[in-house]
Amino acid sequence: MRSRNIFSGLLAVFLFMGGIQTVFGQPLSDRTVHYTMDVRLDTQHKKVIGKEVLVWKNFTSFSANDMEFHLYYNAWRNNKSSFLTGVRYRGFSFSRYKDDEWAYCDVKSVKYLPNDSSAATDLAGSMEYIQPDDHNPDDKTVMRIPLPAPVEPGDSVKIEIQWELKVPRTFARTGVISDYYFIAQWFPKVGVFQADGQWNCHQFIQTEFFADYGIYDVSLTVPAGWLLGATGTEISRHDNDDGTTTHRFYQEDVHDFVWTTSPYFREYHSRFDEPNLPVVDIRLLLMPDHLSKKDRYFAATKAALKYYGSWWGAYPYNHLTVIDPAFGSRTGGMEYPTLFTGGTRWLSPLASRSPEGVTIHECGHQFWYGIVGNNEFEDAWLDEGFNTYSTTRTLMAAYPNPVYTARFFHGFIPVVFPDIPMAERTDGADFYDSFHSVLKRDPMAVPSYQYGPGSYGVNSYNKPAMMLRTLENYLGWETFQKIMSTYFSRWKFKHPKPQDFFNVVNEISPENMDWFLNQVYHTANIFDYAVGRVYSSPISPPKGYVQTDSGLQFQKNPAKKDTSEKKQYKTQIYVRRWGEGIFPVDIKITFENGDIELEKWDGKDRWHLFSYTKPSRVQKVEVDPTHVLVLDVNSVNNTWIRKAPAEKAARKWAGKWMLWVQNLFEFMAFFI
Repeated sequence: MRSRNIFSGLLAVFLFMGGIQTVFGQPLSDRTVHYTMDVRLDTQHKKVIGKEVLVWKNFTSFSANDMEFHLYYNAWRNNKSSFLTGVRYRGFSFSRYKDDEWAYCDVKSVKYLPNDSSAATDLAGSMEYIQPDDHNPDDKTVMRIPLPAPVEPGDSVKIEIQWELKVPRTFARTGVISDYYFIAQWFPKVGVFQADGQWNCHQFIQTEFFADYGIYDVSLTVPAGWLLGATGTEISRHDNDDGTTTHRFYQEDVHDFVWTTSPYFREYHSRFDEPNLPVVDIRLLLMPDHLSKKDRYFAATKAALKYYGSWWGAYPYNHLTVIDPAFGSRTGGMEYPTLFTGGTRWLSPLASRSPEGVTIHECGHQFWYGIVGNNEFEDAWLDEGFNTYSTTRTLMAAYPNPVYTARFFHGFIPVVFPDIPMAERTDGADFYDSFHSVLKRDPMAVPSYQYGPGSYGVNSYNKPAMMLRTLENYLGWETFQKIMSTYFSRWKFKHPKPQDFFNVVNEISPENMDWFLNQVYHTANIFDYAVGRVYSSPISPPKGYVQTDSGLQFQKNPAKKDTSEKKQYKTQIYVRRWGEGIFPVDIKITFENGDIELEKWDGKDRWHLFSYTKPSRVQKVEVDPTHVLVLDVNSVNNTWIRKAPAEKAARKWAGKWMLWVQNLFEFMAFFI
């Protein structure tokens, strides 16, 4: 305790006075904003009382005449908010929510603090709610504050805000259930002042976010004896006379701050120490019913840090907090800077990959979201898609050969089927087969918050992940890994757009890949290549008019088929493009005598014919035999076989059915 207090005092000496300075190391980001907060949790009334002082610096070439802030908790102020009337939650039943389980973010005071000794200016009277996205007058999730003087390029402004939160019953991964609090997207958070001189501060319509990097110095007062986890490092802790404890957390170069507290947590520690990668101290806050998952949480977290760090770039912070959420809290599977939530069950065999799958995915968001800070609200696929691809690749490396696991009795009892292999998420797009494929609903280029029903999960997660897997297959791992690591290095702690990634692809790829990227990103076209008709029969003498030595003669009854060893077969193979997407594919033709022909087709026409004269019939035809194009929505029609024993056919269709079932379950899991 004494060392913590000494460190806290030294920190206070060095903390900025009106500007942003480095405390722990060289800046990793521009540090556009610095928050200093003092927050108290009132468990009796389920409220958070907070005060923040923020220093915001204008890094653009435009003057800022006002500031815009997110007030996310007002999304649950009433059922007229844009969040609750939007596509995702329209029709949601609130019958199970009691009167005291709704929420709000009530701003009590806003003050402009000048850099000189003059008095503060009260701005509360000029504060207003705005609705830049849908003009819904009932939505109060964005606050605008006109400034008494513009913030010129290169200058900074200091604002003090006091506010009160009513904490909801857990909703959209934030809130309270019993004595478990998970407080996310909770404080008045300034938007992003973009290079064009406009504020990017969207209403709370979906649970994805966008903010600038900065410094957070947050003091949190909670009941004594409650463990507390938060973004950053705890630099001091002291007990108060009223039965509470104040914890002070500090973190540089992050774009958000989250915290959780409960008297039920059990605390464990481990260390990630991998050659050629920085050491990371891992803190795990675990629920009592999941104590047996401790080592599995740590192992999965280390797998993510190892493979993401080796493939894309190192995790830059020396600490990471893992939260095992309370049962029924609906806070699992979410990412925040230096902290993420996992999720598992009491009965969960290793084959089920729980908590492994969600742990790797959410830890992976420390890279694709935390370090590379794209605009999740507008381009969610740049983190969710990248992370889904990376998660699959990590699972293949750390937990290979997955098998099917089913749950019975309302999901309570797991049963592992070791003889039924499962496909990884990016193995193929078969789940999206049919004329009414969900892949046709919206192009990925549509801003994420404007996706129509059923499009968000596909366009943010699976489609971009399969796009990346296809690029890896087409370009080769060495080239693709260089693309991804270059993009990571170039855009870490910045705000990349989709074109920034495409530019890196074309810079490193041996060919310009716009022909592929434009199709996947700008259109809703689907890819579907197939084997069409196949003919393979012995060549017999012609029936009809033939040229002979004595002239043209009609041959009515040609000789019987040649039974000699020199007989020949005429083979004609039609391959087809049923989808609108165009992609070059390989064709593998195997004959009964073992001969193999490998062909290449540019895939542009609707069909193409391959003809052969061989001393053997064709046995098997495969379109895209190495499965380069994982975006193909129907791999069943990619193969033609002359004769397949009933057992093999049954196996093939059973395996395909299981693939569809798995994809369905995985797709639905993102919305549970």
